Amino acid sequence: MSFSISGKTAIVTGAANGVGLAIGRHFVAMGANVVFADMDEDRLTAEMGDAAEQSGQVRIFAGDLRKKLTIANLLSATIDAFDRVDILVNASRQVVQTDPLSVEDTSVVDLLDQNLMTALRMTQAVARKMIKQAKAAEPDAPVGSIVNLSSIAARRTHPELMAYSVSCAALDQMTRSMAVALAPERIRVNAVAFGSVMSASLMGSLREDDEMRETIVDNTPLSRIASPGEVSDAVQYLASDASSFVTGQVITVDGGRTLIDPAAVSAH
Repeated sequence: MSFSISGKTAIVTGAANGVGLAIGRHFVAMGANVVFADMDEDRLTAEMGDAAEQSGQVRIFAGDLRKKLTIANLLSATIDAFDRVDILVNASRQVVQTDPLSVEDTSVVDLLDQNLMTALRMTQAVARKMIKQAKAAEPDAPVGSIVNLSSIAARRTHPELMAYSVSCAALDQMTRSMAVALAPERIRVNAVAFGSVMSASLMGSLREDDEMRETIVDNTPLSRIASPGEVSDAVQYLASDASSFVTGQVITVDGGRTLIDPAAVSAH
């Protein structure tokens, strides 16, 4: 099977920065049509505005995907631009600190809405469109691939990241449930759970904390921090027909960190 995604159409959420932006750019380089979607319109335009104007492969869409109407508008914009959608990458996610003992702390509710419910609603909307598209496809042809971005935090215990950990654990379970629900429609649903990736946010944290890099590297068997491209490659595999018999899986990209990670080391 080929790892090619050339000619396919993908929606990537959370695509204004970090891993989402890296995945979108990687998909464009691999020949896919990509809609870069994010709430941060200014950042999205700064990163991909020129490409959207110059390339027939790229579109940008700004809006709050926690709202159902925005999701519907995103899907309509994608179909208007490229006639179909073959791949969805739910990369929109947020990390916040949690006070587990504070009754005023709303972080669990907030992150379940942002990290879980947005991905679920996107999955439902895109899957319905994929099912309609499938009526014109060959009976045994793949219909679509959905990839959720999760974290190794789902399997670690860090009270200060409780809301993020809970949302990622819920996202992993949603991935498995939707994989079974959509399997009869020939739509695959998987996730990539990653550890520390050299994104803009992590680079900022490393500048503020001199010991953070050493702590991460010391607790990663491969002794380094991943590049965004290494996550993009895993997502491409799951999006492509090379993974045609893979569904409901949460693939870990963490350099072996979850094999030895002590509870005291933050999983982000």
